Amino acid sequence: MTIADLSQIAGRVYPARRRTQNLVGGASPIQATAFSVGNVTLEPNGGQVPWHNQEQEEVYFVVEGTGEMCLGEERRTLTTGQAVYIPSGVFHQLTNVGDTPLRMIYIYGPAGDVAHWRQELDGTLPRAGVGDTPPLPEGARPQTV
Repeated sequence: MTIADLSQIAGRVYPARRRTQNLVGGASPIQATAFSVGNVTLEPNGGQVPWHNQEQEEVYFVVEGTGEMCLGEERRTLTTGQAVYIPSGVFHQLTNVGDTPLRMIYIYGPAGDVAHWRQELDGTLPRAGVGDTPPLPEGARPQTV
């Protein structure tokens, strides 16, 4: 039996003020081909999964906190206990709009890396509204990186 223990996974801190801990896939002891799962903690007042898209389908499930979810041309508030489906190829962003950390679980499939992790670390993440990258929805919090 292979077990991934969140308390034993250091994870990675990103410039957009979040920590990601892979539970299935990446550096985790659990590997699957159909999906990846991870825990993400967004810092209070602006921690973010910045505007990006990917080939995989994805779901964000908010474990605790309040966030602004941008998906394509839509913008909504997500709170504890809510999940949002992110279709393949659609640009999306989640920003913590609360005074406490926002914790969420992501699930995407098929498994594998998503480019925005490396792009954010390398400083090459495309900017919203620049070139082929669509703008954020009207009134959205700006992309932080």
